[in-house]
Amino acid sequence: MKFTVGVALSPLDQLPELARTAEECGYSSIALPDSLFFSEEVSASYPYTADGSRFWHEETPWVDPFVAAAAMGAVTSRIRFYTQVLKLNPRNPVLLARQIGSVAVMTGNRFGLGVGLGWSPEESQWCGGHFDHRGARADEAIDVIKLILGGGMVSYAGKYYEFGKLRMSPAPSEPVPVYVGGHTEAALRRAARVGDGWTSAMIKFDDLRDVIGRLGTLRAEFDRTGPFEIQAVCVDRFGLDGYRRQAEIGVTDAIVVPWVFYGVGLDGPLQAKKDGMKRFADEIMGQL
Repeated sequence: MKFTVGVALSPLDQLPELARTAEECGYSSIALPDSLFFSEEVSASYPYTADGSRFWHEETPWVDPFVAAAAMGAVTSRIRFYTQVLKLNPRNPVLLARQIGSVAVMTGNRFGLGVGLGWSPEESQWCGGHFDHRGARADEAIDVIKLILGGGMVSYAGKYYEFGKLRMSPAPSEPVPVYVGGHTEAALRRAARVGDGWTSAMIKFDDLRDVIGRLGTLRAEFDRTGPFEIQAVCVDRFGLDGYRRQAEIGVTDAIVVPWVFYGVGLDGPLQAKKDGMKRFADEIMGQL
């Protein structure tokens, strides 16, 4: 099982050094969050907290995940980066393909695309996107991105997106993996049908086990075989035994914030975070 470092809510000037340290310690990837802005009011509840409230505030630091991946990729050589997750519906997929392809090329094929629909109507509407029919729009957006990143002269005619023959160069020399997020049945079906993996929000172990089982059933239904990543943010199984249990049920990539296990906050000092990453690598990763 691989381990990915989640860097959400960290001060932005820490990101390059966190990436360097993660690479030195043997972590496989950095998970990059996505938030476009903080609206004073929202017309929908955040789906991953008990009361529907956001766990960040208007001054919480965010950076475009493509910029973050490029900055961290420039100071590393092995570690990978993936969005966890990028909100599709506020964005045009043709423009997204340009950004994704650029980062993939500039990092030497070390970039993966984790995608979700986006939960906030304001983020879609205020960025010129659409919140209605967002699942069907996301399906087409994924098709568009894969088509363009595959290289060559391509065109597309769908219900929501359409363009004539175009080519983006250079195309990545390897396919950019797509990891589909979401806990709903529709999201799981999307992951099983078109994804190279599924990526979770915060989830309890018993629910995670059920989701993995359902994904296996759906992949068989869609006649999908081959490698399939299960990226998990499991909130109630930790330590050596906990991560062994996660691996047993099919988790391939545990997303962790190592320093929090040692009492360091998300906005804590850089050196304490580096120490936490090294300690977790020795005590957990090195013993599995």
